[in-house]
Amino acid sequence: MSGRTLVARLDSVGDVLLAGPAVRAVAASQPAGVVMVCGPQGAAGARLLPGVSDVLVWDCPWITAPAPEVTHEHLNVLQEAVTAAGITEAVILTSFHQSPLPLAMLLRLAGVQRITGASVDYAGSLLDVRLKPGEDFPEDQPEAERALRIAAAAGHHLPDDDDGRLHVRDVPDVTHLVGEQPYIVLHPGAAVPARTWPPLHHAALAELLIGAGYRVVVTGGNSERELTATVAGPDGIDLGGQTDLQTMAGVLAGAGAVVVGNTGPAHLAAAVGTPVVSLFSPVVPAIRWAPYRVPVELLGEQNAPCKLTRARDCPVAGHPCLANVSPEDAFAALMRLLAGVPSLASRRETRNA
Repeated sequence: MSGRTLVARLDSVGDVLLAGPAVRAVAASQPAGVVMVCGPQGAAGARLLPGVSDVLVWDCPWITAPAPEVTHEHLNVLQEAVTAAGITEAVILTSFHQSPLPLAMLLRLAGVQRITGASVDYAGSLLDVRLKPGEDFPEDQPEAERALRIAAAAGHHLPDDDDGRLHVRDVPDVTHLVGEQPYIVLHPGAAVPARTWPPLHHAALAELLIGAGYRVVVTGGNSERELTATVAGPDGIDLGGQTDLQTMAGVLAGAGAVVVGNTGPAHLAAAVGTPVVSLFSPVVPAIRWAPYRVPVELLGEQNAPCKLTRARDCPVAGHPCLANVSPEDAFAALMRLLAGVPSLASRRETRNA
């Protein structure tokens, strides 16, 4: 079978970054690199992944919220792009709650000859290689390792000299934004409200750090300018709305550590090797989505009533899983990270540090 190989990850930036090791495994046998298909929210992450030669952007009706309407025209956009790219093999990467089968159906109709995915449901002729979650691999494992197992089932493995960590390419020099002195990054926003630490907690942490002599850089998107200004205060460096994903990679790469929730920049920090104080809401399990293979301090009550609900908005009054983490708690966690001694509790929760 000749042709190009497609890797699919239709979710957000963080999920796409976690697919990076699997993408490199597939690319190891593809001299021209792999084609990656992802949603609009994940495209910027895909373009930073080593091994990706082309990115197909498609707004998936069963992933995106709010979802686009299912029409022949919308489905044909993907099928025509896949056919034009000369795709003959596809590796579909999904999380535990997702099915690869709708996408496999569209890829079959686009002429893809060999498709691999993980499915709890009978796949019939939709998958050539089917892994059964819970039987062929455990679900309680880091997302990056789940993706690597799917790639391995398709016959794609990392080279011996690949460390298997998250990586991004073309990390820029951002001295013009952050200066030349050491700094700590606070990233107070998150796409999912249930995963955010209160803004005034972030602001108080910034005050504590600045009072202790640390430089504080606050990052966020264009829609988060008011939030980043509140957190930075008069003495922090406010980069709200001033960084795209690639520029943010440079900002995170230069930081001594970053304080961030379970959101894309947490995984971007891991991809550039920066230690993370992870303000982690247990709506999803930390073993799967905590920052991967970097020093981590995991904060947040992991047995709170919202545990494993996958809620986007906090279902518990007062948001106790994160609101009960004090600025002093986060400051102490940062000091442990900077000293190189993350807590035993964090290591046990994430099992990948």
